[in-house]
Amino acid sequence: MTFRQHLPRTLGLVAGLLACASGASVASAEDAALLPMKILDASSGTPRPAEYTPVGKAEKPYNLCVLFPHMKDSFWVAVAYGIVKQAEAANVNMTLYEAGGYENLPKQLSQFDDCLANGSDAIIVGAISGAGLAQKFGEAAAKGVPVVGVTNPIPPGATPAANYVDFEAMGGVTAKGLLAQLPAGEKANVVTFPGPAGSGWAEAFNDGFKKTVAANPDVTILAEKFGDSGVAVQLQLIQDALQSYPDMNVIWGSAPTAEAAIGAVAEAGRSDIRIISSYENQAMLDALNRGDILAFATQYPVGEGAIAIDQAVRLIEKKDVIKVVQPEAAVIDKSTVGSVNMALVLAPADWTPVYSVKAK
Repeated sequence: MTFRQHLPRTLGLVAGLLACASGASVASAEDAALLPMKILDASSGTPRPAEYTPVGKAEKPYNLCVLFPHMKDSFWVAVAYGIVKQAEAANVNMTLYEAGGYENLPKQLSQFDDCLANGSDAIIVGAISGAGLAQKFGEAAAKGVPVVGVTNPIPPGATPAANYVDFEAMGGVTAKGLLAQLPAGEKANVVTFPGPAGSGWAEAFNDGFKKTVAANPDVTILAEKFGDSGVAVQLQLIQDALQSYPDMNVIWGSAPTAEAAIGAVAEAGRSDIRIISSYENQAMLDALNRGDILAFATQYPVGEGAIAIDQAVRLIEKKDVIKVVQPEAAVIDKSTVGSVNMALVLAPADWTPVYSVKAK
């Protein structure tokens, strides 16, 4: 195991302690039910407020196969936590596979084939590429195996159910967070680091951010730097940007971008640079409490994981299901962190990821 693989859990411990200090306890939520949860029901195309209530225990111990792009950061650990806790609550069998990164679409396609070959009753997939998996979605449908998209976007109607945030809205809330803290008349020269090109979510995050700041003459987008969401790749992109764009004073991007930026900015002696994250992980909570970042957005990834399991059970049992669930994006900064339900945002600090659940 590499140092980077240890890092999220180490940071998570610090984050958990800080969360407890601020009144947002993560560890105490381990035995609590994650659902019901307030959501937006976007099945009709027009999101409307709703509450997602689980169906309860499954009628049988179904076999669910779960595919993730990777487990390199604590964001996906949070989704996994929701998956595991709801699989336990529903009393189903669950096996989780991760592809190792957004560059590994062929591996995820092969893992999807394995899920079908192993007789899975349903497949839950955090898609590396929704378009890239389209043929596999069709193959699953032909075999009568329901597929649920989780966290990452997929083409509309590609699967019988999905849950993921409105990524443009999520990019927009971080832009509003930046604008709210930008002193009047101060120029913001931004380089964006949205994430991996072709993922869908990275482009949507970026579009939402750009659209929200477009009307503000004090904000200039200097460049957009796409790349894998691993910390090492993001660090290289940031170091290059520090050299190429000396006027850059805002770094906006993924949580691994922010993790990498904190050290890179300090090493460069650029205390004038503000950092803001388009999504959450445990390191972001830590960084926010230290004052290293302005804010981060949340899509409640623990809740997303739990909902995906329940959607799968409902599809298998042919029960009513909300076909498109959207968590409502929110920005978390120093003024709001104490009021956020962190049990739906982060896995408990001492939770070690597991890749299978056995029904009792």
